[in-house]
Amino acid sequence: MKKLSNIFSIFVKKTLSDKSLDDALYDLNLLLIGNDVATETADVLCDKIKASLKGAEIGLLSSKRKLLFDILKEGITDILTPEKDINLLDEINIKNSKNLPYIIVFLGVNGTGKTTTIAKIAHYLKNNNLSSVAAAADTFRAAAIEQLSYHMQNVGIRVIKHEYKSDPASVAFDAIQHATAKGINVVLVDTAGRQVSNKNLMREMQKIVKVAEPDLVLFVGDSLAGNDALTQAKEFNNSIGIDANILTKLDADAKGGAALSISYETKKPILFVGTGQGYDDLEPFNREMFISNILDINEE
Repeated sequence: MKKLSNIFSIFVKKTLSDKSLDDALYDLNLLLIGNDVATETADVLCDKIKASLKGAEIGLLSSKRKLLFDILKEGITDILTPEKDINLLDEINIKNSKNLPYIIVFLGVNGTGKTTTIAKIAHYLKNNNLSSVAAAADTFRAAAIEQLSYHMQNVGIRVIKHEYKSDPASVAFDAIQHATAKGINVVLVDTAGRQVSNKNLMREMQKIVKVAEPDLVLFVGDSLAGNDALTQAKEFNNSIGIDANILTKLDADAKGGAALSISYETKKPILFVGTGQGYDDLEPFNREMFISNILDINEE
């Protein structure tokens, strides 16, 4: 995320110089787009800055610097603030109080770290004294069931699975029935990770969601995929509807634009971020800390 920090620092310095605000905003817009911030998201942020600065009368250089910092912080906070925040643990407890399992369906293309993320979520739930079971509803990809079983075995979670080529929705259904009968708190439904342009995949996902009636549909996106991650989130959101996001590989993301774009485009919260390969390397997304990191503006 150092690159976003540098971009905002450059913008402040240019705006504090004799350069016109329009020129500085134009440069900021191009730099944001070049660092994985979607065009529309970059436009909205720049418009917010321009509207906030319009007619502002600032005398001292230090006052202007603080004003710019505050405006940037406000604009980024607006983008990262979802229509509705989700407290996962609270929601699970509410559903469990009705003697029903909480159902999570995971969406995402191959290579994003979706299967590992499901194992990380199971591990996170276990650390919070919540039991879970996984549904191997990716029945088409070679070795998908084995991959999920491997990770779930490592974190001590049972996998409900059928044969390859079987109906994915029926796998999800059986896992939910199992969880209900055994008093298991959460069902984690893995799904096929083919490309979002695959219409059969989208119909399959829609059937899984219809059968499973999930409490939460989670999109798992790769921070390093840039605008590809944004395209995936939009397609899944339009075709199926997502409730929240998880961004993987945030620790390796030098740009940091994906979080801004996905938040703005989906209007849904980022619940967790992946920060490494281990099962403990999953952290609740801290909006304030993220903003603080990307607004590490040098006051030279």
